[in-house]
Amino acid sequence: MDAYRIGSRAHPLLDGAGAAGSDDARWNSRGRYVVYAAEHSATALLEKAAQLNAPKIPRTLVYVRITVPSDVSTEEVRGDDLPGWDADDKAASRSFGDRWYDETRSLLLLVPSLAAPGLERNVLINQRHPEFARVTMSRPESIRCHPKLLA
Repeated sequence: MDAYRIGSRAHPLLDGAGAAGSDDARWNSRGRYVVYAAEHSATALLEKAAQLNAPKIPRTLVYVRITVPSDVSTEEVRGDDLPGWDADDKAASRSFGDRWYDETRSLLLLVPSLAAPGLERNVLINQRHPEFARVTMSRPESIRCHPKLLA
């Protein structure tokens, strides 16, 4: 499975430290090292625009392709499975994600994308899971998209 992540060259892109140090993550509380990615590069762009609360993506950001072997442990939660996953207070999604992380249930958690609910999924990677060593990523590359989407 491949997933895509967009970020700054100034920070490691296969690292959940950003989510661990934030109070804004949807699927985890502070202190949990979760790498957020998307199944498709276009979804990663939408998610980044939403995160930045900006209609355009800074040209300085880069993307990586994360590769995960097909036989790793994976769990999926669908929007219908978890009422309130998309609520502004994030209580339902964080509670679910924290249990998933703390119980080390799987390396990957596939979750609905808030940027395209019902259509796309995000890929959460538990950086503290024993299978994490099997995850690799490409070297960072400049974002590829329509020039009108870049700031």
